Amino acid sequence: MKTSDIIIYTDGASRGNPGRGGWGGVVAMPDKVVELGGSDKHTTNNKMELQGAIEALSFVVSIGGAHNIDMRVDSRYVINGITKWIHGWKKNGWINSKKEEVLNRDLWEALASAVSSLEMGGSKIVWNYTPGHSGVLGNERVDEISTMCADGEHIELFNGLRSGYKIDITNHKSDAKKVATKKSKSNSKIKAFSYLSLVNGKLVIHPSWASCEKRVKGVSGAKFKKAVSAEDEIAIIREWGIKK
Repeated sequence: MKTSDIIIYTDGASRGNPGRGGWGGVVAMPDKVVELGGSDKHTTNNKMELQGAIEALSFVVSIGGAHNIDMRVDSRYVINGITKWIHGWKKNGWINSKKEEVLNRDLWEALASAVSSLEMGGSKIVWNYTPGHSGVLGNERVDEISTMCADGEHIELFNGLRSGYKIDITNHKSDAKKVATKKSKSNSKIKAFSYLSLVNGKLVIHPSWASCEKRVKGVSGAKFKKAVSAEDEIAIIREWGIKK
């Protein structure tokens, strides 16, 4: 069976968290491009990010065949969840590292099912993080679709030959300045789960920014970072190469 290459961009948005939300996807096959989109009256941003990925991969399942899928997502929650955390969740009966039930279990199971179906059919999926609002054309388009769906606005979704698609879906380049600005703004809005500091190889997890700042301020080579969830905390520790 010949394996084709498919590029997918997905995104999700919500007006309020929870609030009215929307999701979007662009599936670029060798000869054709299909845009997808939908909305939910009461949802969260994470749910819409998951829904976008589910719908796009489910579409690829529906067309059959084996594919090399380049999955471009601007949600680390989705990427880390499906490539790392989900294995532990399943093993622990869908209980996370905080000994709590995993949120959005139904969506995670749906996403895992789509991934499994594709892989059993010979497809390979590579998950690539794409910074949102960074000038990446495919991401900008799915952001437009998801936000318009969230706002209840009518949007024309493309479904036709790839040669007629006006967006260069193969251009994954981003603007470094936009990425830095976006990261700073978005991270500052999310409630902290904890703060981590690394000084002279010693890791400390802080309950507040004040205590973290006190430890790292003026210390050469010190590292510090805000974690927005228990899973994010673990990811940061691993990123720093600390065994815990």
